[in-house]
Amino acid sequence: MYFYRRIRDLREDGDLSQEVVAQQLGITRQQYQLYESGKREMPMHLFIKLSKFYGVSLDYLAQQEG
Repeated sequence: MYFYRRIRDLREDGDLSQEVVAQQLGITRQQYQLYESGKREMPMHLFIKLSKFYGVSLDYLAQQEG
């Protein structure tokens, strides 16, 4: 589950708060924080919404850094 680092980086690069991203996904900030920290696995439908929100592919989100 490497995507959590990438979603955090995308959010920070866009100067967005967790609250803003959570609102776009239709979830609470607390839920989003669990996904971003890697403590919970993000459901595929939210993963898809997130890729559309940032304008990146699912492959890019899931790609391991390094």
